[in-house]
Parts: sequence; structure tokens; C-alpha cells
Amino acid sequence: MRVAILDDYLNVARDLGDWGGLDDRTDLTVFDRAFTDEVDAATQLAGFEIIVGMRERTPFPASLLSKLPVLKLLITTGMRNLSFDLDAAKAQGVTVCGTGGLGQPTAELAWAIILGLACHIPAHDNAMKSGGWQTRLNGDLQGKTLGVLGLGKLGGAVATVGKAFGMNVIAWSQNLDEERAAEIGVERVTKDALMAQSDYISIHLILSDRSRGLVGADDLARMKPSAYLVNTSRGPIVDEDALLDALRNKRIAGAGIDVYETEPLPSDNPFRALDNVLLTPHMGYVAENNIAHMYSQAAEDIVAFLDGNPVRVLNG
Repeated sequence: MRVAILDDYLNVARDLGDWGGLDDRTDLTVFDRAFTDEVDAATQLAGFEIIVGMRERTPFPASLLSKLPVLKLLITTGMRNLSFDLDAAKAQGVTVCGTGGLGQPTAELAWAIILGLACHIPAHDNAMKSGGWQTRLNGDLQGKTLGVLGLGKLGGAVATVGKAFGMNVIAWSQNLDEERAAEIGVERVTKDALMAQSDYISIHLILSDRSRGLVGADDLARMKPSAYLVNTSRGPIVDEDALLDALRNKRIAGAGIDVYETEPLPSDNPFRALDNVLLTPHMGYVAENNIAHMYSQAAEDIVAFLDGNPVRVLNG
């Protein structure tokens, strides 16, 4: 069977995945660039029976699935992907499977961004490389307030590190209860209080209809002028236009952004021109061990499907 591995921007799928069990059973093709649109995706993928997607990089709505008549198995890295229409796939006779994933890379990146903002690492690096020396004071973490939006596995890990730095950690989500807050050792507050009291705000929520646009203009207006917003979750959770306005007008100190409404981020996106943002290209899960784990489990999914015993089925 023909297998398509999608959106392998770094050309690492063949090296990191354990594809050995498929050598004499499949023909692998790797796509290392994003499709321009749904028509482009349908044209290039029309002859593949198996497709391995990388998170939400290429969505599979019903409209695209209907243009892929030979598709039998669709795999997403991770066990949740709201950009895949599971019901439409099932109606079309397409099995959808997932893979495991390692959570710590996202928490690690969140802290790399927070530290980069607090210590002005990009500015210091640029100054040094242009012949300069000390140009500004670093900020502090000890005694400052970290606000965590979403206290699940990732939010809990970020909160724990904040406590290790001696920060006052507060948290909010629509589902957060006192028991979970006490388990992590943080204070549960209202959303408004978190936005107003925090020196650093880190977002760790799942994108859903309920969380889309959750951080809007009114929320940003509550932030301290000295505060920073960090988003390593999903771009649409934050109103990008409102955030751009707040950053351009210096109503908050800055932001660290790993995720965007449109990805890859267009080269002319206005975020790229701001001097008070630290930008990364959706690297929260793009760590070597995690990618190797995902691709190897994708290979397991394929072998199990070919053997007639699919595993990690998401639309069963």
C-alpha cells in the first residue's frame, strides 16, 4: 500500500521513525511542505491508501476526505485532533488511529520562552553579536506571580517549575476545582483575577469551541503594563487582532508565542515585525524524542492495520 507522511518540515520522519516493519509491505512518500489549499492536498494525496498526518498541520474535514476515495487508514500524531472529521471518516470506511505523545517538551518550551522574556535573551544576544555589551536590566521571577490558564498535565508541570523559582502561582480554567489546585499547590482564582494579578501568564488549554477566543481584548486590558503573555497551546485561544493591538500600543510588556491562527506563519504576518515578542515556529511538541515516539507509533498503527487488528482507533 502507498503511505503518505505529511508535513515533515524538518525531513526527519525516515530517520526518527521505526519503519522497518513496513519495508516490504508499503511504499512510503514523505511530504516536507504544507499543501497550498484543500485542492492541492486532494490532488497530491489521491492515490494513497494510508496517510500519516502531523497534528493539525493538514486538516481532514469531510470535504477533503470525500476527495480521497482509496484512503483506508488515516493516522494523527497524538490521541486528539479536532481538525480530523472522525464521523465523516467512519462513514467513508476510513479507520482513524492516533499515537502517544510526550508532554514535557511543551512545558519545557513554555519555560524557555518565559525565561527568554524575563531575561531579555534575544535582546542580549543581538547586542552581543553587534558589538555591544549590557543594554538593559533583566527581570526577576522570584516573588512574581505566574498565572496558569489550564491546570492539566502540562499546566501542572509549568506551575510546579514556577513554584521552584519561588513564584506565587495562581490558576484558572473553566473546569478547575479546589482539589486539583490543592494537588499542585497553587491558588485557584477567577479568570479576571488571574489576568489582573499575573506578571507572567502561560496558556495550557485544549482548543475547542469553548476555548476559542477565550483571551480577548477585555482580558488583555486587565493585564499589568509590565506583564507578559505566553501561548504554547493553540493560536486561536487568543484573539490575535486584540493581542497585536495590545503589543503595538505597549499596553503589555510583551508576549511569547509558539502557536498561531494560521500556520506556517505567513512571512508578512505583523507579529514578525514587533520588537516586544519572542516568536517560535510551533515547536512545543517538535522535540527529538517526542517526534521519534510519534512516528514509531504511527508505524505500529500501520502494521496493526495491515494485520487486521488496528490499535489506538479514534473513530471505532
